[in-house]
Amino acid sequence: MSATTTPPVEPVLLKVEAAMHALSMSRSVIYELIRAGRLRSVNEGRARFITRSAINEYIALLEREAGVSK
Repeated sequence: MSATTTPPVEPVLLKVEAAMHALSMSRSVIYELIRAGRLRSVNEGRARFITRSAINEYIALLEREAGVSK
């Protein structure tokens, strides 16, 4: 019998620090993007998270603003 390993699961909700690394941006820039409505976030209790889909949407927004077509 062979042991099967499950592939690692990427988190769907990222803490601000993880989003900072994913986007190569500082904490203050991340919070400014959230305040400006350019990067969506969700709260769970006192914790703030940024969804993977919000990061992808922000990247798509940057591409649209830069005139990059897919």
